[in-house]
Amino acid sequence: MTNILGISAFYHDSAASLIVDGEIKAAAQEERFSRKKHDASYPFNAINYVLKEQGITLNEVDHIVFFEKPFLKFERLLETYMAFAPKGFKSFSLSMPIWLREKLFQKKFLFENLKRHDDKFNDMNKIKFSEHHFSHAASAFYPSPFKKAIVLTLDGVGEWATTTLAIGKGNNLRILKEIYFPHSLGLLYSAFTYYTGFKVNSGEYKVMGLAPYGKPKYKELIIKKLMDLKEDGSFKLNMKYFNYATGLTMTNKNFSNLFGQPVRDPKKDLLKEFHMDIASSIQAVTEEVILRLTKNIANEYSISNLCLAGGVALNCVANGKILKEKNFENIWIQPAAGDAGGSLGAALAYWHSELKNPRNDVRDKMSGAYLGPKYENDLIENKLKSLEANFKKKTDSEISILVANELSNNKTVGWFQGRMEFGPRALGGRSILADPRSDKMQKELNLKIKFRESFRPFAPSVLREDVNEWFDLDCDSPYMLFVSEVKKDKQISMTEKDKMLFGIDKLNVKKSYVPAITHVDYSARIQTVHKDTNPKYYNLIKEFKKITNCPVLVNTSFNVRGEPIVCSIEDAYNCFMGTNLDILVIENFILYKDAQNKSLIKDYKNKFELD
Repeated sequence: MTNILGISAFYHDSAASLIVDGEIKAAAQEERFSRKKHDASYPFNAINYVLKEQGITLNEVDHIVFFEKPFLKFERLLETYMAFAPKGFKSFSLSMPIWLREKLFQKKFLFENLKRHDDKFNDMNKIKFSEHHFSHAASAFYPSPFKKAIVLTLDGVGEWATTTLAIGKGNNLRILKEIYFPHSLGLLYSAFTYYTGFKVNSGEYKVMGLAPYGKPKYKELIIKKLMDLKEDGSFKLNMKYFNYATGLTMTNKNFSNLFGQPVRDPKKDLLKEFHMDIASSIQAVTEEVILRLTKNIANEYSISNLCLAGGVALNCVANGKILKEKNFENIWIQPAAGDAGGSLGAALAYWHSELKNPRNDVRDKMSGAYLGPKYENDLIENKLKSLEANFKKKTDSEISILVANELSNNKTVGWFQGRMEFGPRALGGRSILADPRSDKMQKELNLKIKFRESFRPFAPSVLREDVNEWFDLDCDSPYMLFVSEVKKDKQISMTEKDKMLFGIDKLNVKKSYVPAITHVDYSARIQTVHKDTNPKYYNLIKEFKKITNCPVLVNTSFNVRGEPIVCSIEDAYNCFMGTNLDILVIENFILYKDAQNKSLIKDYKNKFELD
């Protein structure tokens, strides 16, 4: 039996994954345990969890694989600073001490941290290093249901690469083409995230959510001035407008002058039509680049399967466009597409690529992304008692019927079931659920429960067999990574008066029979729910369908803005008591807000930093 531990850390979204004889046993992000969003620190708690899940000590691990090569990254930093000198000296002087203290001697740093888990662990040679983009590519190909596929990875930057094309066949994976730093689609998107006043490496999905409120007025300007985009999708950025290579900001004065406005200060400046148009424009450019890339590689390699990973692969709107183009018969996206998934890719790359083990039984190996901790009823009951919670215990079928009825009566439900999800999406393990038929639900969930911007859309979970009746999609989307349109017969056309409304005002217009999950452009980010990977969630939606004739639920992550998704029983109870959630369901226990001790209600709104 071969145990391989994969680790990603020290940039953002630190994580740990454990595979045993090539089978994925456990994976989790450090943020879920530390309660620090996008935690980049050494993933001590995540490593402890994956070892405990398998019931082994660190000394029983055969190989430990870090997801990237620090020396290559250091080389890139030095060469970049040399190329742009004397610009960037401040950034250089701030980053060098950290590199010289920790990052450059990462093997020793990792070894010292790993010993904290197990004092018997003393073999430094067990620590290996993968390459950043190879880890991404491996995370996308090896767990995919394809024997052969094109693998495209797009993100900010790894060591040098920002975009890579690989071909996977059996257990063989080879990177064939790369685009190098500073030319990066991920960093281009992040530059606009920064410019519109959102946080880089966490606010990109806000830009994607804001885009449909605007018009892509600046698309041609971006392509003409900021980049040199070729017909095949390859590109170079004009570094005259950016500061990220050597500076402490993403963009510079040239960038602001080009668009005629300064960087938005989120503390002082409200979102205006301009920012919506900017968001719409960078989203349109991203889609243009990705569609050119995917069309070109489909023609060049004549392989019908595509795998995607890297942070840009979380742009589900662009993914939906790739699907619609039909250049590939099948598309599979790693649910933990960002750096967290690099921990899993590093472990799988070592098993298949280094140790040359075959890929037997080729299927989706991610187990629905349910790879985190799970809690037994006895432990839950004891914990709820210690929290002084008021609860009732029910059977599985009673829970399904009871909760489906409550949801149909416009109640909001914290749903904590089975293993926690790996990746940024809640998929029915740690979710907040609601009735999609309510035209007030989107605003209510955003403002009273999530404490976040009202424009943010919500995703539908739909029974797999019913997806094509409600959405313009007829394939599996278990990881909520494809956007598609609500079916025409379920849409409600906007009046001429409605069409004249600007931006956020469109939010209040009822656009379909499931308005809570219908974005302003009639789109939705779809999760198909499958009985084999999540029977409890499947049965709940089935019960809701029996009552309402609607096989869809609103599904958003169980947290408030700025907070990582809940992980423990205590996290779930705290979030329940600190928000306007009506009901909390943890496995077989149901808690009603009205029945709780009012003195336990928490001030949750200001507990977490704005993300």
